[in-house]
Amino acid sequence: MNRVPADAENAHSSSVESCPSLRDVHSINPTQLMARIESYEGREKKGISDVRRTFCLFVTFDLLFITLLWIIELNVKGGIETTLEKEVLHYDYSSSYFDIFLLAVFRFKVLILAYAMCRLRHWWAIAFTTAVTSAFLLAKVIISQLFSQGAFGYVLPIISFILAWIETWFLDFKVLPQEAEEENRFLIAQDASERAALLHPGVLSDGQFYSPPESVAGS
Repeated sequence: MNRVPADAENAHSSSVESCPSLRDVHSINPTQLMARIESYEGREKKGISDVRRTFCLFVTFDLLFITLLWIIELNVKGGIETTLEKEVLHYDYSSSYFDIFLLAVFRFKVLILAYAMCRLRHWWAIAFTTAVTSAFLLAKVIISQLFSQGAFGYVLPIISFILAWIETWFLDFKVLPQEAEEENRFLIAQDASERAALLHPGVLSDGQFYSPPESVAGS
């Protein structure tokens, strides 16, 4: 006899549990929602996000680190001026490290232009720079005679290859997912604030709760 009401009660409870957002809207503080929305808009006006700024710093580190290694290599070979003239003015693909430095400059310009100035939210730019870097370094290691020139014949290509792939990993697994998650949170908070504004059109002040001065006691 009590099976139908019990089923109806279970169905009602399951439907209520399946829509937690409606209950959450009732418990949401509109002031907190507006604070979150304003903080997100403030970050957007400020410029790039913190994680994207960290990525740009790492790209800058890539360029500076490769430049430092190249300068050390110039000194080791017998002086900066003499070796610089030999590697730049009399460039030889099989023995010069100047092209590896230019490859780091290429990555820096493309990535900073795409992800700092244009604020691109796609992986195609980092995929392009990493593909070019990997193909060039593999060809240079196979064709050139870098391994016969000491430790720098191993260090510069390997470090350049590793840094390029670290940049790809950091952008694809940190920058883009975190920015997408923050944007989704902003949209959810904005939607919840609109619902809360519809459900709670205004806060009643203390002056709206009063009794007439001539009211009868106990009425």
